[in-house]
Amino acid sequence: MRKICSGCRDGIDFEMPFAMAFQPIVDTTTGRPFAYEALIRGIGGESAYSVLSQVTEANRYSFDQACRVKAIETAMAAGIMDGDARLSINFLPNAVYSPMACIQLTLRTARAEGLPIDRLIFEFTENEQMGSPEHVSGIIDTYKQIGFSVAIDDFGAGHSGLDRFVRFAPDEVKLDMELVRDIDTDPRRRAIVRAMVGMCAELDTLLIAEGIETAAEAATLNDLGVRYHQGYWYARPALGVLPKIRAHA
Repeated sequence: MRKICSGCRDGIDFEMPFAMAFQPIVDTTTGRPFAYEALIRGIGGESAYSVLSQVTEANRYSFDQACRVKAIETAMAAGIMDGDARLSINFLPNAVYSPMACIQLTLRTARAEGLPIDRLIFEFTENEQMGSPEHVSGIIDTYKQIGFSVAIDDFGAGHSGLDRFVRFAPDEVKLDMELVRDIDTDPRRRAIVRAMVGMCAELDTLLIAEGIETAAEAATLNDLGVRYHQGYWYARPALGVLPKIRAHA
């Protein structure tokens, strides 16, 4: 029997309540937010795990769809249209049965809320288990045709990062925080990131460093040519609101 993506239907049947927190991705040349990443939280601010641990094969489709709707509605209510920042949403490739069919609820929600399509970024993690790279390529191609941007999150954390970079040709890659941590004192990390800056520049791919926690890490990444930063040094995730970027940004 053909599997039907429940999220493609009008209803969203993921029953566990959850909320969205937001963290800015900072354009360090302007000190302004380039985007806000939507992060899953419990309704009282509990960890993402408290929600994700409830996701099963049976409700994966509806959970993915519910996250998209919640992220858009919450970001709009928080005032994302007051500036030009984009909204970055994490998605589960294995939760998308048919790319064009399963995106319809997202498109309807964006239209209803007044969020332009080109303000949406969809992230998937390098660590995400994928049944079929061809299926993921189909999702990415469809999203790009619609007008979304696509990002690989946690880049450098998995064994197949460069392969996926070549295969999927993302608009953006987000450096895993393990490459960022203590980069100011680690020549190996600096060498790797320096090479990635050059590679991304040549391929016209936007590079984002996440997990930045110190002034030294931020300064080193700037020196290496990484323009877009995310992490506690700039702002902690805030539940239901778009947090201000700290003055030192």
